[in-house]
Amino acid sequence: MITKNEKRIKIKARVRGKINGTAECPRLTVFRSNKQIYAQLIDDISGKTLASASSLKMEEKLPKKEIAAKVGELIAQNAREAGIEKVAFDRNGYLYHGRIKELADAARKGGLKF
Repeated sequence: MITKNEKRIKIKARVRGKINGTAECPRLTVFRSNKQIYAQLIDDISGKTLASASSLKMEEKLPKKEIAAKVGELIAQNAREAGIEKVAFDRNGYLYHGRIKELADAARKGGLKF
């Protein structure tokens, strides 16, 4: 029996074979744990993180979807400060709904194009 995490890792490997981040168009990757959500803009060629945002330092007690939306706005703001407009979205093997979708929509609304 394949576990949920093994299935996610398999999907992640398949997606990562197709998506690659550069300095001009970095990869926006998302990781979600049970309590937190993280987003990073990664340049795969140099192996560097260009910008990041997470829900770790947020003091507010909000529903997880609203926190994900705030992280999406924050990553878009950090990307603008780093001079990045266009990204390749990497959902990291997660289904595109719920918190992942909220983060992506908020990042789009914040000015990122993907």
